[in-house]
Amino acid sequence: MATDGTTFPEGDAEAELNPGQNKSFEVDPVSSEIASDKIQQHLERKENAKAKRDATQTLKKTIIISAVIVAVAGAAFAITKKLKEK
Repeated sequence: MATDGTTFPEGDAEAELNPGQNKSFEVDPVSSEIASDKIQQHLERKENAKAKRDATQTLKKTIIISAVIVAVAGAAFAITKKLKEK
């Protein structure tokens, strides 16, 4: 049978009755494109969130290290002041 747009293509009864044995299947190009776009958008959002999280982690580390340095410098200053007083 010719598929000229006015008739349905012939069905494959064996493939319909035994779907586990049917290894050839058609992929809907529109659905496939929509799914791949959604996956791409999800990956981009995930990468953006990771970059944002990395930036905040770097800022936190910088603040903590600066606070430790200031505390050590303050302690050293206080110790030298006490030693000079004695």
